Amino acid sequence: MGWGSSVLSLHGGRSTMPGRPSFQPNPGCTHGGAPSPQRLAAGAALRKATGVLWLLLLSTSLSPTWGQPRIPLEIVKLWADTFGRDLYNTVTKYSGSLLLQKKYKDVEPSLKIEEVDGLELVRKFSEDMESMLRRKVEAVQSLVEAAEEADLNHEYNASLVFDYYNSVLINEQDEKGNSVELGAKLVLEANAHFSNLRVNTSVSSVQLPTNVYNKDPDILNGVYMSEALNPVFVENFQRDPTLTWQYFGSSTGFFRIYPGIKWTPDENGVITFDCRNRGWYIQAATSPKDVVILVDVSGSMKGLRMTIAKHTVSTILDTLGENDFVNIIAYNDYVHYIEPCFKGILVQADRDNREHFKQLVDELMVKGVGIVSPALSEAFQILQQFQEARQGSLCNQAIMLVSDGAVEDHEPVFKKYNWPDRKVRVFTYLIGREVTFADRMKWIACNNKGYYTQISTLADAQENVMEYLHVLSRPMVINHDHDITWTEAYMDSKLFTSQAPSLMLLTTVAMPVFSKKNETRSHGILLGVVGSDVTLRELMKLAPRYKYREGKKLKPKPNYNSVDLSEVEWEDQAETLRTAMINRETGSLSMDVKVPLDKGKRVLFLTNDYFFTDISDTPFSLGVVLSRGHGEFILLGNTSVEEGLHDLLHPDLSLARDWIYCVTDIDPDHRKLSQLEAMVRFLTREDPDLECDEELVREVLFDAVVTAPMEAYWTALALNVSNETEHAVDMAFLGTRAGLLRSSLFVGSEKVSDRKFLTPADEASVFTLDRFPLWYRQASEQPAGSFVFNLRFAEGPESPGEPVAVTASTAVAVTVDKKTAIAAAVGVQMKLEFLQRKFWAVTRQCGAVAGLCPKTCEDSDLDCFVIDSNGFILISERAHQTGRFLGEVDGAVMTQLVGMGVFTQVTMYDYQAMCKPPGHHHSAAQPLVSPISAFLTATRWLLRELLLLLPEWSAWGSWHGRVAEAKAVFHHSHKHKKQDTLQPCDTEYPVFVHQPAIQETNGTIECGACQKPFAMQQIPSSNLLLLVTDPTCDCGVFPPVLQEPTEVKYNASVKCDRMRSQKLRRRPDSCHAFHAEENAQDCGGASDTSASLPLLLLPLCAWGLPPQLLQ
Repeated sequence: MGWGSSVLSLHGGRSTMPGRPSFQPNPGCTHGGAPSPQRLAAGAALRKATGVLWLLLLSTSLSPTWGQPRIPLEIVKLWADTFGRDLYNTVTKYSGSLLLQKKYKDVEPSLKIEEVDGLELVRKFSEDMESMLRRKVEAVQSLVEAAEEADLNHEYNASLVFDYYNSVLINEQDEKGNSVELGAKLVLEANAHFSNLRVNTSVSSVQLPTNVYNKDPDILNGVYMSEALNPVFVENFQRDPTLTWQYFGSSTGFFRIYPGIKWTPDENGVITFDCRNRGWYIQAATSPKDVVILVDVSGSMKGLRMTIAKHTVSTILDTLGENDFVNIIAYNDYVHYIEPCFKGILVQADRDNREHFKQLVDELMVKGVGIVSPALSEAFQILQQFQEARQGSLCNQAIMLVSDGAVEDHEPVFKKYNWPDRKVRVFTYLIGREVTFADRMKWIACNNKGYYTQISTLADAQENVMEYLHVLSRPMVINHDHDITWTEAYMDSKLFTSQAPSLMLLTTVAMPVFSKKNETRSHGILLGVVGSDVTLRELMKLAPRYKYREGKKLKPKPNYNSVDLSEVEWEDQAETLRTAMINRETGSLSMDVKVPLDKGKRVLFLTNDYFFTDISDTPFSLGVVLSRGHGEFILLGNTSVEEGLHDLLHPDLSLARDWIYCVTDIDPDHRKLSQLEAMVRFLTREDPDLECDEELVREVLFDAVVTAPMEAYWTALALNVSNETEHAVDMAFLGTRAGLLRSSLFVGSEKVSDRKFLTPADEASVFTLDRFPLWYRQASEQPAGSFVFNLRFAEGPESPGEPVAVTASTAVAVTVDKKTAIAAAVGVQMKLEFLQRKFWAVTRQCGAVAGLCPKTCEDSDLDCFVIDSNGFILISERAHQTGRFLGEVDGAVMTQLVGMGVFTQVTMYDYQAMCKPPGHHHSAAQPLVSPISAFLTATRWLLRELLLLLPEWSAWGSWHGRVAEAKAVFHHSHKHKKQDTLQPCDTEYPVFVHQPAIQETNGTIECGACQKPFAMQQIPSSNLLLLVTDPTCDCGVFPPVLQEPTEVKYNASVKCDRMRSQKLRRRPDSCHAFHAEENAQDCGGASDTSASLPLLLLPLCAWGLPPQLLQ
């Protein structure tokens, strides 16, 4: 049949899919019984006449060119079948897939296929994880005991002189080559257990933020006292070698970390890391809290005061954690919420909300008169409503008042809402050096169980804000309640960022450290917090990968920590799974899911069974996913140790590097062993102390025996490669469910097209801790005997370059007692040029068709493409199109294929995405500022810089030491402005999937002045399609079809509802809000308000400048 010869081709396409349009007799004219011969003849004549009429009409409506037959569809089918047959013969020959299938078939009688019991599996994993986490808790408890005992025996010495290993200064030398002060030499060696960082495992080191003076008496006494932790650190690590970082974060600001490490300042020469702002410190130091921040934006707050106030609010936000709830109200002569969407509620103080608040605080403007009573009333009402509704933290409640003074009488407000129980603490922060209202602000704090501080400079904010944490910790300290705190899982991007750029998902176990001295009991002195990190990677090692399917992947984000389950398993719309796991339930449920592959370019449709339970003595729950079908079965074979060992020791055999076949990280003698070496020592009983997963070891031995003949097959093939193939295939490879990997080269290693393939540098191609290789996963979802083809790029998946190679893989399935399990996947890597040459050679042939080929793919009026089942181009006449999505190259054809149902568009969502925020200006005329305005702006900036720095120089004698402090504080206060502008968002993107029921189709696209015909044919035994189109017809009226993600835009109402929503979450088990013995009169005092002559002269000069310079 030729191009344009079918009415169906011209109006939607011809398809082999059931249910295609056809002529049907009129139901209204039918009668019971079989139709008569006369009626059949008449019907046939009518259909023939109708068909002739249609063809006449069509021939007159088409241009003469397209009215003539083009390439017969039989030729397109012939090309596809021939190319598919050649490909299949090549890849089966070089991969040895038929041999491997036969080897597994031969041992079927001895095999057993076992269905995985999901609930039993998740319980077993949970017990193992509980045991592992208990060891971490014991390590932290020993640190607490040692720290409190050391403090009890330490007498404060104001003149203490003491040298210690300062993490920033160690191994630093002056210009003469001598060690700088606190820069003693410390031997540092790369350690694989600590991410290959250079550390010293015999001692800890001490880090301080730039704005904390390293010779301050409080610091020296604390550091000296905490030296007692060094032997405990070492002993803990020797007892449990799976421990990672152990540390003590002091309430005075220093951070003792083990093992000792060199700390590198950022690009500004500043150390902004302050342990007291970390989630583990905040959560361990205080119970959860509801906080309403009231910030004065009246006219008197203009200039430097507003700058300090903004920094103070930002610092308060930094002290809030995932268990806290917050809102911010700005007030002058009226009250307004800085985020109108949050009116009347509290929101979780997660990273997203805190950053959102910081941006809004930064935009606050001053005007009017400050009247605080309405703001206080509003704050008390919010807290009261949330308490009564059993929302928020259900523990501490506090109001933070940030102002330059309070003039009116507030007593009626406190009498109405807070006295006599004083369940809401009020903390006051007097901004500026003016002391007129100091007594009033202190009275407010002292009469509401809070704390008063005065913040005169930016450098004051950090330490003064921290005072409120000490107050909230008093009840816990007085009771000596050492609550064990586990943080949420988070991406740690701050620690050693300059040395370890890769983010790691981890949790931290932490406990508070108290002063046990009797004379300080009523003051409830918190010494600090000890903690230890537990990477989720270590936990995952306890859950053998071969027993379950991987779930969806968590994506590290640069500016927020936690990832909610609903952002990952987004098909759980009713949050049934999330709710069950939060409530610590044990059970299971099923969901149909779409799993993205290959960086979102592809998708798998799976039915997953989720099994879940809690991990005792922790706040965590554990979930395991099993995919329906072969994913829920496991293949069990048997073989002798002797035979297995022989086949295991082949040089081209390797095991999944990150899987735990044997435990090698406990005993120091085992740490240098590879998993394969450890397994051999275990099997030969050379090391009876080794612990191994016997089931997994047995599976590896069995796979080694069954797959051993493949090595001989590949070797013989390599020796007999003919020159005709021109070394078209680089290598063959196979992988089994037990993580065994074999590979064999057919060319010299220097001639391999893609050398990263099957190496750790290309994680997508190897077995990792949480992933099977991409070629294995795709093959396991293909029909039996079918190969999946993928392009490989020269520079690897992270930075795509030129496509240079193609992989082809197929799964080997075994069926026993009507149960089917995937035993292995096998494949080859071949040169892309070979595939292209073979294809172009095939398209020059017409086979059994009579006469010469009327058309070939080399003709200028034909375009031929080989695309995969997701629409990506493997072969094209234009080299630059290879690897691109068909919709980018030809939007018209892709649009038609989707419209005809050949491809289905699947919308995928990414609730962990990062987007650029829309740019905004306070004034539309901003780009047109005059030179005078620019000069005034620059002058205002310079003046503000002086205002920020001069107080630092005048308030302390050693001003040279305070310059660095001012620099650190200023840098920290504006840090969020300098960060990457990306912000969390939701995105959607399309993925296109070929419908295998449609194996061939053709059609014509109306493109205005011309018509563009096309034909598509399935290439047998593969995930490939042959597409033939006419490039002479310009279909530019059709836009390209792109796979670019687009941000999901919510209208104001929906966005507000989403922001206000309170997701169900598990609260900490304990709450320490008040204690009868706490000293409520320890509520702060006045600061030093002395000012030097330069400091006083500067405002006098400033008052003589135009008002706009001081805004």
